[in-house]
Amino acid sequence: MGALVNEASNIAEQSNIENSSRAQRTQWVLNAPNPPSLWREFVESIKDNFFIDHGSMFSSSSTQKQRWRFAIWVFRVFRALFPVFDWGRSYKLSKFKSDLMAGLTLASLSIPQSIGYANLAKLDPQYGLYTSVVPPVIYALMGSSREIAIGPVAVISLLLSSMAQKIVDPVSDPIGYRKLIFTATFFAGTFQAAFGFFRFGFLVDFLSHAAIVGFMGGAAIVISLQQMKGLLGISHFTDKTDVISVIEVVWRSIHTSWNPLNFLIGCSFLIFILMIRYLGRRNRKFFWLPAIAPLISVILSTLIVFLTRADKHGVKILKHIKRGLNPSSAGQLQLKGPLVGEAAKIGLISAIIALTEAMAVGRSFATIRGYHLDGNKEMVAMGMMNVAGSLTSCYVSTGSFSRTAVNFSSECQTVLSNVVMAVTVLISLELFTRLLYFTPTAILASVILSALPGLIDIREAYNIWRVDKLDFLACIGAFFGVLFASVEIGLLTAVTISFMKILLIAIRPHTEVLGRLPGSDIFCSITQYPIAVKIPGVLTIRIHSNFLCFANSNFVRERIIRWVIDEEKEVKETKGSIQVVILDLSGMRNIDTSGIQALEELQKKLVSQGIELALASPCSQVIHKLKLFKFVEKIEGRVFLTMGEAVDGICCGSKMVGP
Repeated sequence: MGALVNEASNIAEQSNIENSSRAQRTQWVLNAPNPPSLWREFVESIKDNFFIDHGSMFSSSSTQKQRWRFAIWVFRVFRALFPVFDWGRSYKLSKFKSDLMAGLTLASLSIPQSIGYANLAKLDPQYGLYTSVVPPVIYALMGSSREIAIGPVAVISLLLSSMAQKIVDPVSDPIGYRKLIFTATFFAGTFQAAFGFFRFGFLVDFLSHAAIVGFMGGAAIVISLQQMKGLLGISHFTDKTDVISVIEVVWRSIHTSWNPLNFLIGCSFLIFILMIRYLGRRNRKFFWLPAIAPLISVILSTLIVFLTRADKHGVKILKHIKRGLNPSSAGQLQLKGPLVGEAAKIGLISAIIALTEAMAVGRSFATIRGYHLDGNKEMVAMGMMNVAGSLTSCYVSTGSFSRTAVNFSSECQTVLSNVVMAVTVLISLELFTRLLYFTPTAILASVILSALPGLIDIREAYNIWRVDKLDFLACIGAFFGVLFASVEIGLLTAVTISFMKILLIAIRPHTEVLGRLPGSDIFCSITQYPIAVKIPGVLTIRIHSNFLCFANSNFVRERIIRWVIDEEKEVKETKGSIQVVILDLSGMRNIDTSGIQALEELQKKLVSQGIELALASPCSQVIHKLKLFKFVEKIEGRVFLTMGEAVDGICCGSKMVGP
């Protein structure tokens, strides 16, 4: 008999110890330090942004030490802005040999592409070459990607021309058109640098991967159709970019004004470039052949036209290309007047698209090489190079996927390959532009067409369809928007669908009933894990919402009440009843007043039915606001560290009352 009494006493004592320990852990939750204020978070973000040491820079009373700390801070900022001072210290001659060959190979591809992309942007050919000189050099000083190749690209060229020519006609007012492009480039660089400095890189993420796949595919087809002007030798072409308008013009021109010689030259060299590319892919030793194939095509086609005088038989040629170094365009920026707003809008859209493409390209190859790119620093580098470009007769430049792939295949070691490419293009501007007088425009169309297949990723679109139907909707929305309306409509469609997806998930967050896995203290979804066991008299619900706010709080409240009603019907059949509802808030990072109001209404509804409400695993931000609203007092302090402790505490009949 005495043994039974002692055993009962030990059990009671152990239970008291457990309850005391559980109560203590509950106090840890309730008495957690208050989260930082909004102002403090902003200041800390600025400190992180400008690389300031979190230890107080001026904490010492010594003026000399303050000066040293300030000098060190300035040095750290300078080194962060110019990574060249980091990798430049260990640079060796062996690396330069690889960068030299990569840069020369890059230049052989960049020269014909730059001329073609300038034509796509409705600019004179030299402006494409200018854009391959200054921006790559600036990026080499400030950028951290080793492989990315900087210069004009097809999508940005099309984007600029499609928006700018609606404001200023490039044919009737070429000077005004150039001024608008340079001003838009200045704004694009300013926005990009601001995104990086103030860590606004998340804006780029509004264009989802699926949207970019669809946008790039649609843009590739539109660009291909635009090249029909050069490929067929059409004199008058439409300014519209939608597929229907372009097909109508091409169809009419085939019956009236096209020249078969242009088509013959363009198609012949397009087939030649594609065959060389196929050979290069079959044999990795000849990776350099596809890179120089466009330049070889330009040289051969120019010689053919010059020797046969094909220009006198209807073959359209480039004619004069202005030679010499990049002229200053600082005086052409229009920072006042009625077109500033339009230029800023073009710059903002171009900035986001250019950053998206550059980030995708840079991170892809950085992952292969096994290093990490800081997105914010890359944005600053991209922004500064475009600001500098706007002052030196360049238009918006970014990382090119095709040229970056060539740079990578050429085994470049550092970003110095961009400098080699820029110097080579500069020499070509100074010495060889006259030799391009007889270059047929059809060959430029062929060079651009040969670079476009990489922009159409059917396999990735299929994968998107398999994984996420809403993502695929954004993909085809961007694709058909670009194809049948305009570049801007395609982008707007993709962003709208992506936002709708975010809103749909945000305003209708998932809630699920939890059960305990047998033999453990783990609670998980009974739908995902049917083996999980429900606790008699207790309904455990997890809210999958990062932010319980005005947009979703009513939905969550009604969903929980519905769970309670359904569960009550189920347990009544087994002669039981729900006594406590425990909400798992482990996934909730924040809550606003509407969210707290919804919890209060939920608590009142449950109390009216004789059911108590308890909370588990709230974060500091959530519990801080619940305490300020005195909600913790209203639920009698039933706040627990984990879901397991909440269930054990409820089942033991203890009420954890906070202070």
